[in-house]
Amino acid sequence: METVKTYIRQDNTATIICPACNRAKTVSIKGCSGNRHCVKARCSCGEVFMVHLDFRRHYRKQVDLVGTYMTTDPPGMGSGTVRITNISFEGLGFEVPGSHRLRPGQKLEIEFHLDDKKRTFLKKEAVVRLVEGGYIGCQFINQQHIEKALGFYLRP
Repeated sequence: METVKTYIRQDNTATIICPACNRAKTVSIKGCSGNRHCVKARCSCGEVFMVHLDFRRHYRKQVDLVGTYMTTDPPGMGSGTVRITNISFEGLGFEVPGSHRLRPGQKLEIEFHLDDKKRTFLKKEAVVRLVEGGYIGCQFINQQHIEKALGFYLRP
């Protein structure tokens, strides 16, 4: 059974798009709470599919960017080249080739260029929140200061 993903808006509504006929319907999600849910949906065309409800506060853009990281707290625990796979206003996810010593709670400095027309350079401080093998999920530390270029880059 096919699964489609939809983001929950602040008013607890989501737009679900049928994978068979592309019909869109906005529905209330008030009965669901938490961070992630999968529900079964049936379109008026007869298609039955799963809908993954994403409760993220901000849009997460899938990307393929090269960057570097360096641990800052504790210092000297590692550095290297990474492949950034997704980015949002609040953080990013990246893959580390080979072995690493990154753990949740460590602070990093991450540098990379956006793939926009200006190849905007960003240097962000972040804290590791998720480690799943070679995949690392980070949250930006200074979220009040969002670069204008990142804001434009993340517009869906």
